[in-house]
Amino acid sequence: MAQFWPEIPYPPWAETCSALHLWTQIVGKYRLAHTPWLNHSWHATLYVDSEGLTTGLVPDATQAVTARFDLREHRLALRASSGATSEFSLEPMSVAGFHSRFLQAIRAVGGTPVFHGRPNEMPEAIPFAEDDRPRPYDRDAVERFHQALVNIDVVFNRFRTGFIGKSSPVHLFWGSFDLAVTRFSGRIAPLHPGGIVNLPDAVTREAYSHEVSSAGFWPGGPGIDFPAFYSYAYPSPAGFEGARIEPSSAFFHQPLGEFILKYDDVRVAEDSEAVLMSFLQSTYLAAAECGRWNRVALECDIGQAARPRAVS
Repeated sequence: MAQFWPEIPYPPWAETCSALHLWTQIVGKYRLAHTPWLNHSWHATLYVDSEGLTTGLVPDATQAVTARFDLREHRLALRASSGATSEFSLEPMSVAGFHSRFLQAIRAVGGTPVFHGRPNEMPEAIPFAEDDRPRPYDRDAVERFHQALVNIDVVFNRFRTGFIGKSSPVHLFWGSFDLAVTRFSGRIAPLHPGGIVNLPDAVTREAYSHEVSSAGFWPGGPGIDFPAFYSYAYPSPAGFEGARIEPSSAFFHQPLGEFILKYDDVRVAEDSEAVLMSFLQSTYLAAAECGRWNRVALECDIGQAARPRAVS
C-alpha cells in the first residue's frame, strides 16, 4: 500500500505535540481507571484509526464508552453504548482547560469522571487541573502526524504477522507517547530495576516481566529532537549493541540504549515500507539471535491478505 509520508519535523510543533501528549494522558487515564488490568499495561493504551486515536470500549458503570481524538475534524468525541454522545473542539487551550472539558463530556454521556490526576513519565508532574499555561494547537501539524501514524500502524501490523509467539497489539502508550509493537521470547526476564520518572516501579516491573524485543515510533522529545523509530531488547543480550542492522543509516543510541532510525530516512526512501520493515526485522533478529530465542517455534512468514497461514 503506497502512502504519502508527510514531513513532521519536531521543533516547529513541539509545543502542540506536548499538549497533545498531555491530553492523551488524561483520556488514557480514564481508560486505565475503568478497565481490568491486562498484562504489560495493554488495557490502558490508545489505538490508531482512520480518524485519529481511540480508547476502544471503556467499561463504565452499566455501559461502555469510547473516547476518540478525531485528528481530522479536530475534536474529542465520546460515545456511550446507551447512545449518548458528547464532544468538544481541539484548539489552543491549557491542559487544565482540556481536563475540565473532558470531565464535563464524561458526565454528559453518563460516565464516571474519576481517574489519576497527574502525568506519568514526565519530570514535571503538574496536576492536570492546575496546569493552566496556554498551549498552542497546530492543526496542520496534527493532521500530518496522524497521517504518519496511519502509515506506521499499517507497517507495524504487517510486521506483527511474521510472529506466532506472544506479541502485543500495535498501540500508543500515552505515558511516553510512542506507537509500539512488542514480541516476547516466552521466557521470564530478570526483575526490572524500575526508576522511570513518575511511574510506579510495580508498573514497570510488570511490563517487563518477560523477555522482549520491542519496536516503536516517537514524534520527538526528550533524548531526540526529531521523529524516529526505535528498537530495543530487555534484557539487552550480549552482542546486541554491536549487531549489524538495516538500513545503514540506523544507529545505536548509547544514552537511550536502543537502535534508532530517523523517520526522515524512511520518508524519503523510494520504498518507505520496505526500509521500515528492514529496520524492524533486522533489529528483532539481533535481539532473537543474541538472546538465543527459539526462532523456529516463534516465527512464521509475513501474512498475506485472504490467505491462511500454511501449517504442515
